[in-house]
Amino acid sequence: MSNIENYSKVFKSALNLDNSKFSEEIKYNEVDEWDSIGHMTLISALEEEYKITFETDDIIDFSSFKKGIEILKKYKVEII
Repeated sequence: MSNIENYSKVFKSALNLDNSKFSEEIKYNEVDEWDSIGHMTLISALEEEYKITFETDDIIDFSSFKKGIEILKKYKVEII
């Protein structure tokens, strides 16, 4: 499984999204599942998957699937 496939899998699983609600263009609060509680579930799942701890500013800035890829780069996680 590629990095992008794994990232997508963690994303969909944490937010309990099926393929019809998921796209790489997804943004915070665009779907009911990605609310504040879903956001923290997603952050926790990503921290566990990649063995990292997000800084508070990064948790707040994590506003979309694509922004998440940018933020993960800070933690030496390359999603391609």
